Amino acid sequence: MTAQHSRNDDGIAPVIPLDAVRHDDPPPRSRLERGVASGLAFLRRRLAGEYEVDEFGFDPELNETVLLPIARALYEHWFRVEVRGTENIPDGGALVVANHSGTIPLDALMLTVAVHDATGRDLRLLGADLVYEMPVLGHLSRKAGHTLACRADATRLLDGGNLVGVFPEGFKGVGKPFAERYRLQRFGRGGFVETALRTGAPLVPVAIVGAEEIYPKIAELPLLARLLGVPYFPVTPTFPWFGPAGLLPLPSRWLIQVGEPIPLDDYGPGDADDAMTVFNLTDQVRETVQQMVYDTRLLRGPAFL
Repeated sequence: MTAQHSRNDDGIAPVIPLDAVRHDDPPPRSRLERGVASGLAFLRRRLAGEYEVDEFGFDPELNETVLLPIARALYEHWFRVEVRGTENIPDGGALVVANHSGTIPLDALMLTVAVHDATGRDLRLLGADLVYEMPVLGHLSRKAGHTLACRADATRLLDGGNLVGVFPEGFKGVGKPFAERYRLQRFGRGGFVETALRTGAPLVPVAIVGAEEIYPKIAELPLLARLLGVPYFPVTPTFPWFGPAGLLPLPSRWLIQVGEPIPLDDYGPGDADDAMTVFNLTDQVRETVQQMVYDTRLLRGPAFL
């Protein structure tokens, strides 16, 4: 047996087996070291192309590692979002229908974080053409799992069992003046209802309260909007007067309320071709969301306190 020798006080060197000598475990790595190692591993996979995207360009790893954490920082520490009723989100495919506001559509990002963190599922948003005409924004939107607001894409996502998010007010909702806050605009032509009827996906109403106060729009500059090719160019109490600093959103408190699914059991795919049925259901969903917005605003209370 191999041994280690040392001398005691009597000058005798006892024999100590090496397997009896205790070897201390290496100290655990710090949180910073773990973060650096994880980040380097992530970069290696990205550079090597060892990641997957789906047919829409959704990159789950990038979304989970980079995009969602950035949005979550605003969600938790700036807007202090509270969400209720996520138990109303059914399993399988469903169409989540929400009000839209805020001058810059941060409500869409906050809703994706709320659904993801509460259910572990990704909310696939349907966006306007303008979003995907912008090189950086369009690319990141697809990486985050979103796609164009068209019937074909929505149907494929719902048939695949995904949660799909839609904001039927569009730019008219997100760009309305502060004087009209929390008053829902027209819900388009009801295309989302047609899609729900054809796929049998339930309609889940959602009220978002808090976004109206982040960039209070007091005016707009139509000529500049036309020159830039955007629906509107807003004027707020801080923008454009304070330059880039004016783009910092005000830290309003948010409350997101998820309502019970609106039943479509009495309808079938053929009802999607009935204009009156589509109109009535669209109006029903709009009125449901509007009432939820009123109720949720009362529950939220003051915007900033």
